[in-house]
Amino acid sequence: MNNTYADVFATVLGENQIKINEPMSRHTTFGIGGPADCFLIPKTAEELCIVTRLAYKYGMPVFVLGGGANLLVRDKGIRGVVIFTGRLQKIEQNDNLLKVSSGVSTAQAARAAYDSGLSGMEFASGIPGTIGGAAYMNAGAYGGEMSKIIVSATTCDRKGDLITYDSRDIRYSYRHSLFMENGEVIVDITLSLKPGNKKDIKALMDDLNNRRRTKQPLEKRSAGSTFKRPDGHFVGQMIEELGLKGFAVGDAAVSEKHAGFLINNGHASCEDMLSLIHEVQKKVKAEYGVDLHTEVQIVGEA
Repeated sequence: MNNTYADVFATVLGENQIKINEPMSRHTTFGIGGPADCFLIPKTAEELCIVTRLAYKYGMPVFVLGGGANLLVRDKGIRGVVIFTGRLQKIEQNDNLLKVSSGVSTAQAARAAYDSGLSGMEFASGIPGTIGGAAYMNAGAYGGEMSKIIVSATTCDRKGDLITYDSRDIRYSYRHSLFMENGEVIVDITLSLKPGNKKDIKALMDDLNNRRRTKQPLEKRSAGSTFKRPDGHFVGQMIEELGLKGFAVGDAAVSEKHAGFLINNGHASCEDMLSLIHEVQKKVKAEYGVDLHTEVQIVGEA
């Protein structure tokens, strides 16, 4: 099958854009994950659409990867094709609109907004990963959410055709979007921002990023907040009250700095992390009667 992958995509991508049995641990913020059968690195929207069409044409399972944040890949890796969007790097401004390719980091997009004197992206300046991933999962922080600033998104469907969605059609809700259901690949998004004072924008970005550095284990390998926020409860507070800060399974541990973050202390396997997740869920359920659901996406072969 490996030869088939190479043969199929070599007509579109260069040799250095096709990797066989690529360890996903190299491409996730957790530093965890077994090999992907075929790892593709398109550099343009056109290449992205062609490889997407070819993968589906030949019946290959497809997984789209941005910055590898908010992602836990199983130890046996990912069967089929992983399409990495991180080389799609265009940013275009038109008045208060910012059109951003999916591979641009969220922090880079926030910086571009600041450079253009546009306000509204400050909340996202410290969110890890890419703007495509942030749009896909409706990422948010400090009262902001991607759904509040996205006016449209362009995707590539299974046939390799480009489709543009108005924000009203993306079905945004808490950590959810239409793209989680239809499997289309986000190519770019357009943000509607407001003119602002650059000094004020910078001050807010610095304040939010200082809060992150103070409260979150940014020095450790993690996927951000592990669990979704349940109604009426704070995840970190419940886990901390249970005395679980520092609780570990192998090298997977509850952060001492913020109990809502599970971290890789060195060589944690996916099984370690899953066992830790399940233990935390079980203890929170027993004490508080609350079901914790993972915000982190868990993918790959069990």
